[in-house]
Amino acid sequence: CALKTASLTAETQGKEPITVQNKGRCATGEVYNVSGSQVYLSCEAVGVPTPVLTWKRVINGKKRMELLPGDRDNLAIQTRGGPEKHEVTGWVLISPLTKEEEGSYECHAANSKGEASAVGAIHLVESIDDIIIKKGSNHCDVIEKQTTYTLGR
Repeated sequence: CALKTASLTAETQGKEPITVQNKGRCATGEVYNVSGSQVYLSCEAVGVPTPVLTWKRVINGKKRMELLPGDRDNLAIQTRGGPEKHEVTGWVLISPLTKEEEGSYECHAANSKGEASAVGAIHLVESIDDIIIKKGSNHCDVIEKQTTYTLGR
């Protein structure tokens, strides 16, 4: 309710409406982990009609994309509806993590009203002691990627 009130106030003042950018854990964009570990990237999208999520691996700086899961034994894609109405949640699970999976991954959400995407990166480190913990303005540790999109409400 407070978000809707703040959004209406912003709109009456001629400003952009306020929307939810992320629910749950803080959106970060980068994952650091060691070889052999299990890693996942998650993505949420909200829209009417409910969006469809796809995952791609970024190759050569977005000039080429590989649709996932592809032919990889250690990579799985899962999607489910919810937790909210008109929301879809998707994951890329990599287990075990190897040097070949290091790089950038794009979550793409689309429905008949539009599309949105975000890129997260996986970095392989030598040991758990090498994992970089960053503090941003929102004071969220960089551990995993979770992004929420709003399409065509």
